[in-house]
Amino acid sequence: MNVDTFDTNIQSLVSAAVKAKDRAYCPYSNFRVGSAVLCADGSVVTGVNVENASYGLSVCAERVAIWNAVAQGHTDFKGVAISCDIKGDFKGSCGACRQVFAEFNLEMPLYLVKPDMTVKVVTVAELLPLSFTPKSLQEERI
Repeated sequence: MNVDTFDTNIQSLVSAAVKAKDRAYCPYSNFRVGSAVLCADGSVVTGVNVENASYGLSVCAERVAIWNAVAQGHTDFKGVAISCDIKGDFKGSCGACRQVFAEFNLEMPLYLVKPDMTVKVVTVAELLPLSFTPKSLQEERI
């Protein structure tokens, strides 16, 4: 779908993710990612991937955006937009980011954005079936 088919809140969310991508710190992979989180109060919080020479310490844009939002007092999220430079297939978030999304909202829509501004919408539950969530900790155990 083209971004123009969405309401203005989602268009703004997608635009924020695309703009954030320009601030990615990725000197090793040159794989820029920008992300934006739509909070329940309508605010949008962004994040970018930040790489490190010790590769394992690098962090994804999606988690940076969620952590920034939490640091600002938000925990009720209505959607996340993720933008990268790959022109071919839509790319979903890594497993760690999917698990972080699941912590807050399994039914949350994720807006995957390609450089031509086409968007694919999936839910966290679609990308992370049989997920482990806070609710899992309340389930009966042996």
